[in-house]
Amino acid sequence: MKLLRAAKLLTGRPNEVVVDAEVLVEGTLIKGLGPRGSQDAQGAEVIELDGCTLMPGMVDAHVHLGFDRDVDPVTKKSSETNAHLLLRMAENARKLLSAGVTTARDLGGRDFLEVELRDAIESGLAIGPHLVVATRPITNTGGHCWYMGGEADNVDDVRRVARQNLRAGADCLKVMATGGGMTPVGPPPWRAQYSPIEIRVAVEEAAMRGKFVAAHAHGTAGIRNAAEAGVRTIEHCSFAVEGAGRPFARELDMEVVALIAERGVYVCPTVNAFAWHMDERLGPGTFDNLVDRLAKMRAEGVKLIAGTDCGFGMRGFENRMDGYVRGLEVFATAGWDNASVIEAATTLAAEAIGLGEVTGSLDPGKRADLIAVRGDPLAQLTDLCNLELVMVSGRRVTQSKVETTHSSVWLP
Repeated sequence: MKLLRAAKLLTGRPNEVVVDAEVLVEGTLIKGLGPRGSQDAQGAEVIELDGCTLMPGMVDAHVHLGFDRDVDPVTKKSSETNAHLLLRMAENARKLLSAGVTTARDLGGRDFLEVELRDAIESGLAIGPHLVVATRPITNTGGHCWYMGGEADNVDDVRRVARQNLRAGADCLKVMATGGGMTPVGPPPWRAQYSPIEIRVAVEEAAMRGKFVAAHAHGTAGIRNAAEAGVRTIEHCSFAVEGAGRPFARELDMEVVALIAERGVYVCPTVNAFAWHMDERLGPGTFDNLVDRLAKMRAEGVKLIAGTDCGFGMRGFENRMDGYVRGLEVFATAGWDNASVIEAATTLAAEAIGLGEVTGSLDPGKRADLIAVRGDPLAQLTDLCNLELVMVSGRRVTQSKVETTHSSVWLP
């Protein structure tokens, strides 16, 4: 057993704070928590974390471990083997962990390598966060991310690819409801790729196995189709429209926002450190547009969660695997108090990816996935960068300030 003591404890739910607290960990699980002296910890190893805050490990609900600047996935000009790619993915997983991310959802890669890495981490062979993996995104022939191997053009194709992915070990499915910016020859981001009926087939196949669907959706039509089809999460949800002289403009459709809220669909807007450079790289006012969209969706009752889309860069910007906290600061700028930001990064994100009963908050019986940071992130969000300890299923795996020569993203 291990007894962790700290100046403050956050459960992950707003307004649940314990001062001068302790958490008792037995094996892989949290056995109990409360004020100092409340736990029967005879014989436990005591870990004193003076001046620190204990809280749930953070969840990145949208990552791509298999991409970086050295590999062009569109043209496949790289000669990288699967063996080499798997090693690189393991390094990227380690970088996520170094940022305090103890659970991550990988939403697209090739050849089911994410399944191999997930299982290696769970067995203790590799070090990284718990992974929820979607494997090959379901997309049109030549559609967004076609090069990952999940092409499907009709209802029967969608069902076939969904079943293949699930048979191979996918924890969830991903459907490309619209085009995207990383596939120049495919449909543009504002154009829908699938009808609600086609997306619903994937939802039904996942549901038969107790699993969910994440929908990549930029344009309004694709967002609506995904919500009507019953997906669990909508990724990006940027309400992209074709705009003269700009890559794509964004215009919030409040009817669709209301539909998302009514259906209880989680939205992962994939905000990351790039947001702070949007005006210079996408045009003046782009950042304010993002912040306004986030605030309005939240005001309408949409459940927004944290996810960075790390692995993909944009406009020459490196979306680092270990840059998680910079994305959280965007939520704060959009009006979230720090407790609500932490909830979006822990409790809500875990619920959205189907792990709410297992992790995402500090509760007896849940996995001992937690972090300790020096300072108080309720007072200053950047204290989340001051990691003192990272624990995954009761194992201390802190690797702060990881430095390698290998870049963590592919830059177009």
